[in-house]
Amino acid sequence: MDRATDGWGSGLLGVVIFSGSLPATRVAIGDFSPLFLTSARAVIAAVLAAALLVALRQITPDRRDLGPLAVVGLGVVMGFPLLTALALQHMTSAHAIVFVGLLPLATAVFGVLRGGERPKPVFWLFSALGSATVTGFAIFNSGAGSLIGDLMMVGAILLCGLGYAEGARLSRRLGGWQVISWALLLALPIMAAVALTTMPGSWERIHGPAWIALAYVSIFSMLVGFVFWYRGLALGGIAGVSQLQLLQPFFGFLLAALLLHEPVSWLMIAATALVVLCVAGARKFAS
Repeated sequence: MDRATDGWGSGLLGVVIFSGSLPATRVAIGDFSPLFLTSARAVIAAVLAAALLVALRQITPDRRDLGPLAVVGLGVVMGFPLLTALALQHMTSAHAIVFVGLLPLATAVFGVLRGGERPKPVFWLFSALGSATVTGFAIFNSGAGSLIGDLMMVGAILLCGLGYAEGARLSRRLGGWQVISWALLLALPIMAAVALTTMPGSWERIHGPAWIALAYVSIFSMLVGFVFWYRGLALGGIAGVSQLQLLQPFFGFLLAALLLHEPVSWLMIAATALVVLCVAGARKFAS
């Protein structure tokens, strides 16, 4: 198997792992508060990341990398998990997954802003159409969500796109999985303090599915998924492998329907399909 094929396979596995994040978060917030869930998953992943860094004898990042690592932490360790957990108190995971269709676009836009690229005018046409599609769906399908939940999901996508773009820049020097590992360790003091102050009053009220969901978002969504995802980007190329994110909403719909028995309307699928087409077109004309 050549490097490119291996990279695409690794990237696809990363996307599949990430696709379970929203359904698992939806289950977990049934028993855990959003703040505890966000902080606990980060603490658990940070402990595992620290063991991995020590075992593989990784070099400590330079001081110049601390700022970008903090941006990665703000985007994918704190911002996205917290805002999605809060949003899922107001909507189903299937509704929230529609917004994930904007993630590749958000990543591309922040890549343009951070990298100083000059996309063709057609890029902005696809960008506006994709944003309008999501906004129209949110308004039309307001019964499945809420304005505050929709706004939280938009904020989550923007922060995650920023974290992905900054992480992609850093991965060229530090390595892919190392970026998320160091970002987790950088955020550990804050997240540990939040976890201690927001612990459930009674552990007996926490049911088995919530524990399983916490384990999933901690081990797979917060760490293992990034190992495969960044490995795929390194082997197959960032521009090419990042297109696999377009499949994430469809995997998420499938998981939401199979595991949570949530309804998935044809309108929801059509909206996501149109967003995927818009993002694909925007990415094509991004350079």
